[in-house]
Amino acid sequence: METKTLKATLKSGRKMPIVGFGTYQIRGTSLIRDVLDYALGAGYRSIDTAAVYGNETDIGSALKTLLPKYNLKREDIFITTKLSPSDHGEKALDAVKQSLKNLDCGYLDLYLIHWPGQSRLSIHDPSNIAIRAKTWEKLIEAKKQGLVKDIGVSNYTIKHLEELDKSNSEIPAVNQVEWHPFYHQSDLKNYCKQKGILLQAYSSLGGTNNPDLMTNEVVVEIAKNLNKSPSQVLLKWAVQQGVGIIPKARSKSHIEENINLDFEIPEKDLDKLNNIGTMTKFAWDPTDVA
Repeated sequence: METKTLKATLKSGRKMPIVGFGTYQIRGTSLIRDVLDYALGAGYRSIDTAAVYGNETDIGSALKTLLPKYNLKREDIFITTKLSPSDHGEKALDAVKQSLKNLDCGYLDLYLIHWPGQSRLSIHDPSNIAIRAKTWEKLIEAKKQGLVKDIGVSNYTIKHLEELDKSNSEIPAVNQVEWHPFYHQSDLKNYCKQKGILLQAYSSLGGTNNPDLMTNEVVVEIAKNLNKSPSQVLLKWAVQQGVGIIPKARSKSHIEENINLDFEIPEKDLDKLNNIGTMTKFAWDPTDVA
């Protein structure tokens, strides 16, 4: 099966493409329309955004034009968005409705809690625990109302996931976290696998404007030996281990390259990437969020 058609089964039994298109820091009506045009043309059928990205409305508008162009219907596309950290607690259900209005797509396929902490609280404030529980309660309500098909989390540690498990609440369908050869946690991956939670990677190619991962000598050497680009190797490294990806790109060539992952990385090279010897985190760290 081609990588672009690989899908994971979520808690609801619905299928989610393993390779999605990320839209972080991609803004503007024309740019959004162009990149989504390239993405749909290349075969992407999953689009990832968030309230804080400020592009939901432009994505919704672009899809109204682009889906007919590619003979696609709403149900052919998987749309994920995320709760702003400022909308935790009682406001969460209204936030879901606002994102749905912005995207103007009938329903959301997946809605994630973007961050385990409330933006107006210290990460060490224990109030985060109760607020987080209330947020999850509101997301379950949104699912019952048919606003969203699956619910999940982002930047959750094992500690945060265990809270949900202990509360006998619904288990998240997805946990979207920073995940690349410089920063990956086998214990988190194993926990998610045990609980049937799809682990989905962001920052797969390194931090924004930080070339360290893409230029790492191990990555570059493996890419050269396989006649692939460093970005393809980094993305395939995750997919080959059952981790979903949502790479972002602006150019047509990079968008097409990022979904063309129909090759295998030899086990010895996977081991090299898994043990690259560098521990670098590019994004926010949820470890200390109460």
